[in-house]
Amino acid sequence: MKFTKMHGAGNDYVYVDGFESSVSNPAEVARKVSDRHFGIGSDGLIMILPSQHAELRMRMFNADGSEAEMCGNGIRCVAKYAYDHGLVNQRKITIETGAGLLTVEMFPGDDERIDRVKVNMGKPGLTRGDIPMTGPAEQTAQNIPLEIDGRQFHVTCVSMGNPHCVIFIEDDVARFPVEKYGPLIEKHPWFPQRINVEFVQQLSRTEVIQRTWERGAGETLACGTGASAVTVAGVVTGRTERIILNHLRGGDLELEWNEDGCIYKTGPAVEVFSGDFPLDRT
Repeated sequence: MKFTKMHGAGNDYVYVDGFESSVSNPAEVARKVSDRHFGIGSDGLIMILPSQHAELRMRMFNADGSEAEMCGNGIRCVAKYAYDHGLVNQRKITIETGAGLLTVEMFPGDDERIDRVKVNMGKPGLTRGDIPMTGPAEQTAQNIPLEIDGRQFHVTCVSMGNPHCVIFIEDDVARFPVEKYGPLIEKHPWFPQRINVEFVQQLSRTEVIQRTWERGAGETLACGTGASAVTVAGVVTGRTERIILNHLRGGDLELEWNEDGCIYKTGPAVEVFSGDFPLDRT
């Protein structure tokens, strides 16, 4: 299987060009290639595919083989790959995802290859039915108490096509035990499809630091849909402005919750290397 390894702010995936090749069992392949000791090493697998509704279609599989609706960092890399490798010839395109059709705008670096991408992440869902979450479907879940292992958090839940639970903490987030609380919240009974969890330290009304526990992958260096959810959660709880700079472990993302209701996210997209992977490897 031919592949390209790419990352957006450290959120790394193995990308397969579905215009040239096919993968019969992407869930199994995702588990194999993601292994950082016996595989390529990644947060998952992303397939770049033809679409009947847009220039491209992306399918995204977590490291455990589960399929997710979308990846905000991954879609930037899909756009970069498509332009740099000649699948598209325009710098503003639409990509079909499990969360709907999303528009991306690409910006080249000095060598004319794409190095930054702006994504219209769409409008957030704020009801329990959108997320999904137990309780009345039309009710929101904003700044509500959630007790986990004897500690109480106040959480705000947002759908960006995939589900997020945002928690602003007073602690130094760099020292926060994400690996302890992340999986407990991910699999909490409130969330029938599990949930991604963002732990956020607020620096000012326009700047935050984020760490993310992704369902099916564990802690990742960045999460674009998560950063979008943090932007929304900051506004609806009165903590932050509509335009923020978000520092993630793998890099920075610029975000805006525009007056049109959509979240716009701008950040890097980097190609690391390409190669061949034997699918019969155990």
